[in-house]
Amino acid sequence: MSINPVEHDVLPAIKQRWSPYRYDARPVETEKLLACLEAARWAASSFNDQPWSWIVARREDSDAFDTMLGCLMEANQPWAASAGVLLLSVIRPTFRKNGKPNRVALHDLGQAAAHLALQAAALGLQAHQMAGVNLSRVRSQYQIPEDHQPETAIAIGYPDDSEPKDELGESLRQREAGPRTRIPLSEQVFSGRWGTTANFSDR
Repeated sequence: MSINPVEHDVLPAIKQRWSPYRYDARPVETEKLLACLEAARWAASSFNDQPWSWIVARREDSDAFDTMLGCLMEANQPWAASAGVLLLSVIRPTFRKNGKPNRVALHDLGQAAAHLALQAAALGLQAHQMAGVNLSRVRSQYQIPEDHQPETAIAIGYPDDSEPKDELGESLRQREAGPRTRIPLSEQVFSGRWGTTANFSDR
């Protein structure tokens, strides 16, 4: 995968990050996995509440890995089966200190997941985040308490850049080969009122 076609200077990991559909079926080293989780741990959060948790399954533990793989929607299972690590994210939607609703818990999980993905890219790994998860199965399988919510899944591993060997691999390669595009800043960054492009963002 080529470097992302950014329009302004950003961190190398941002240029390098992408979401592969084909992984080299090999384990992720413990120190690299811990570095990704540590990066997530240091994400900012409202009142430093850190409302996220992770359930982790490594491919070396085949039973745990297969169990988590079975919690993904069927469309995600064939390609995620080659990842080195699978994670499930869980949030606590209330503040730890007073039990009041935390309306930004999902926002904070997103920050943690982004930290994790960028750290993975910096280490030669890539993370692919998924909404396609059977949440009721996750809750039942992992006995998630009622005051917590399972949310998403993440595959982490080494991208497979070899030539596809079967129809599935070729189909996934074609999905990866699509253009890397983003909405321009001029359509995202406003000033003064909604819809008015900030005069510095179209440079």
